Amino acid sequence: MNKTIDRLKWIFLGIFAVANVGILVWTVGWAWPEERCVGAHRWWDGYSRVCAQPILTSDVTGRMITDQKAKDEALRAIGRLPPAAAAPKP
Repeated sequence: MNKTIDRLKWIFLGIFAVANVGILVWTVGWAWPEERCVGAHRWWDGYSRVCAQPILTSDVTGRMITDQKAKDEALRAIGRLPPAAAAPKP
């Protein structure tokens, strides 16, 4: 009976150790990079673990957003602040 308890003890300790290593790998490999990526206002792809910079469609197509308010809102949505207004000249 004592051998059986010893064997079970080691089996459960092994399962516990493997589970802890798995949680550590997931945290370091997926959770922390995702938090940093989302905190920087970027897109996180968990499947390929890529942090991508969002871009405006107008940057790709060359079609400019003519409405300044809409352009400022689009820039804020992707994490780029609109340029500050120029100071008036005296």
